[in-house]
Amino acid sequence: MKYLWLILYFLVLIWSGINPKDYFTWLLEVFPALIGLVVLGLTFKTFRLTNLTYILILIHCIILMVGGHYTYAEVPLFDWLKEYFELERNNYDKVGHLAQGFIPAIITREILLRKEVIVKEKWLAFIVVSICLAISAFYELLEWWVAALSGESAEAFLGTQGYVWDTQSDMALALLGAILSLVIFTKLHDAQLAELKK
Repeated sequence: MKYLWLILYFLVLIWSGINPKDYFTWLLEVFPALIGLVVLGLTFKTFRLTNLTYILILIHCIILMVGGHYTYAEVPLFDWLKEYFELERNNYDKVGHLAQGFIPAIITREILLRKEVIVKEKWLAFIVVSICLAISAFYELLEWWVAALSGESAEAFLGTQGYVWDTQSDMALALLGAILSLVIFTKLHDAQLAELKK
């Protein structure tokens, strides 16, 4: 699985870096995936994650790389959906923000459980969702800081597309993603965590 993960990661990374819409935006969007690769590489032997977590991280990295290649506002499939459904904007960035809650929820859950941070598991879901919402809010702050420091060159990174409630809807989608992830994957994740203990 490790080699397949790396092959898929690097194939998409290389594709995304070939003639992207804008190299500055590409770097901003892909940078979290690059950091993730380094962290996973450094912790693979000392804190190996469940297969579910690695798969979700790869999916998130691919979402970032696709957004970096086209810019989130111009992903072709979502342009087609925009035209077909007569939407006001390309909503690929909303997929990214849903994933921003969905995937960190399982990563956070795994770390909290394995490091025994949570004593009473009935608080686990609340704390996981709260951490995911905090991550989303911090990312919105990062977008703001990058835009303030780099001016108009960060417009594609912000991806607001003129939508006044973009920041709030981004955080709401991350919140929804975290909740959905826990509802969908808790049992499977628990089974894989039990396998790690054997």
